[in-house]
Order: sequence, then C-alpha cells, then structure tokens
Amino acid sequence: MIGLPKRNPRNLFLTTKFEIVLIGPRGSGKSTIAALLSKKLGLPRRSIDEVRWKYYDEVGYDLDVARYKHNQEGFWGLYHYWKPFEAHAVKRLLQDFRDCVFDLGGGNSVYEDESLFEQVRELLAPYSHVILLLPSSDPDESIQILNTRVDYESDSQREVNEHFVRHHSNYDLAKLIVYTKDKTPEETCDEILNWLRGGE
Repeated sequence: MIGLPKRNPRNLFLTTKFEIVLIGPRGSGKSTIAALLSKKLGLPRRSIDEVRWKYYDEVGYDLDVARYKHNQEGFWGLYHYWKPFEAHAVKRLLQDFRDCVFDLGGGNSVYEDESLFEQVRELLAPYSHVILLLPSSDPDESIQILNTRVDYESDSQREVNEHFVRHHSNYDLAKLIVYTKDKTPEETCDEILNWLRGGE
C-alpha cells in the first residue's frame, strides 16, 4: 500500500535525471531500497552515514562532549547533542551531490526543536521525491516489526527508533509514504518506480 499525502502529479520519465530522498526510522529498508533504485535508475546512491562525520566536524562537533553526554545522560543525551549536526549534514549532503538517490539516516529527518525542523523542511521542500519508508500505516505495528529487524545496543536506542515512528517530522516532510509490510524489496522498489512514472 502507498500513502500519498502530498503527491506531485507531474508525470516523470525515468530517463530524466532527478533526486530521490529516502527517509524513515532505522530498519525501514532505506539502504536496501536506495541500492535497488540506484541500480534501476542508473543514479548514484549517496548515504549520509558515509559522510556525516566530515560534515559534523565542519560545525564544531566535539567527541569529548559527545562522550560526556552519553555517559551522563545515556543515548538520549547523545541523540539531542547530535541534532544540530544532523541538520547541518542534510544541508551539506544536498549541496554536495546532485542527480542521485539520497539515503538519510534515521535521525536526519526527525527534529524536536522547531527551528531545526524548519531548516530541514526548507532544505527538502524543493525535492519532489521525498519518500518515507515504514512497515505499516499502524505505528504500533511498524514499531513491532522494526524491533524484530534492528539489533539495538540499549533500550534507549530502541526508544529513540520508536520515537522516529511516532514523531510528526517524517510525515510532514514526506511527499510519498510507502508501507513495506509483506513486500519484497523488489516489490517496494517497483511501487516507487510506478509512482515516479505517474502511476497509482
């Protein structure tokens, strides 16, 4: 099933170069689907996880502070420390690369701070193909499925990923929501390609 909260009805031809941005919680299939789309569309794949530390360093990321936050406040403390760096990484990734399939990290599209969310919303607004991957339209079911896929190192990491499912950010940023339950990665990829072609 595909959800279309903000569909752009423009008919696209797959020979045209354009960007696709995949968002979603950990374990939602972003990397797998990005690789398939990259192959089928002949576009390079750009994962933010491959370059994020370089971008973090540009704006003063401090590993000692990160360790302190983690030791004193647990993973939630580290998570909140990361947020401005994650927003900067989205900005820089989009600046550095064109005509590709972007694979954002689970936290790169969820922001509790409204000013950070607005920054990322404005960055992604020009992109017509921001696609949210979730197992199910039911958040509880999505969480249950994700918890079987992801090997969390702590309860806090599990709680953060559940937060990614429930928070409004992903839903507000997405132009398309794809629910992947009971589908193979290839079937999910084909649904996205059909949408890009202008199909239902």
